[in-house]
Amino acid sequence: MEDRFTLAICATVRGDCKIKPLLVYHSENPRAFKSHKIYNEKLKFFVEWINLVFGPSVKKYLQEKNLPVQALLILDNSPAHPPNLQDDILEEFKFIKVLYLPPNTTPIMQPMDQQGISNFKKLYTRHLFRRYIEVTDNTNLTLREFWKDHFNIAICLKIIDQAWLGVTTRTLTSAWKKLWPEAVAERIYEELEPGMSVEEEIVSLWKSMGLEVEERDVNELVEEHTQELTTEEIQELLSQQHTEVMQGIGFEESEEEVIYTSEIKEIL
Repeated sequence: MEDRFTLAICATVRGDCKIKPLLVYHSENPRAFKSHKIYNEKLKFFVEWINLVFGPSVKKYLQEKNLPVQALLILDNSPAHPPNLQDDILEEFKFIKVLYLPPNTTPIMQPMDQQGISNFKKLYTRHLFRRYIEVTDNTNLTLREFWKDHFNIAICLKIIDQAWLGVTTRTLTSAWKKLWPEAVAERIYEELEPGMSVEEEIVSLWKSMGLEVEERDVNELVEEHTQELTTEEIQELLSQQHTEVMQGIGFEESEEEVIYTSEIKEIL
């Protein structure tokens, strides 16, 4: 049942411009996309994302806001970020300057690592289990059967979109308080909406599925996936991609039909 991808998210300090995320998946031609034409090119994924997505989005945002066409892209020291990235940016986007954070500072300085990523993951989890309840309501489908037969990368992308849209400007702005506290102090946050927190809603959804969980289980689940992919893990994703192309296989499937609460961490 193991199936992995890596996702990069990015937004402005003000939180009012969310860039379309970059997703790298191990399959070039997922079965869920069999009705769509996919152009198979050997791309330098991150460089292409800069020139095709980040650059145009930021330029449009700056022009619409009547701001100087200047931008600073702050990155951590990831093996997925080429060291010569500045040289690979197209001429029309040379207004973008790339700055790498010092090594081993991502957990304490990288804005998205402060609140953005964890909030996104909680929203993703909430939408995922909402989807599960919608599909399995009034049926005898188990969580494992749902995961095997009613969930794929196409549905995953829709949930990613919903979760990313749900991350508030307040969350994105406050994530900069360690790296750029002055910018956070100048912002006026919107009031929090009354009602259940994301964690409380996830717990409620889980309990409706007959699972005995608490809010701390939600936080532990999110923490389980905070580590960035290593070079070896990225290579493993590419190796999986090559294997699927050569063997024509799809997702790995499991014959087990019973799932326990503890296995949720392995599924998500």
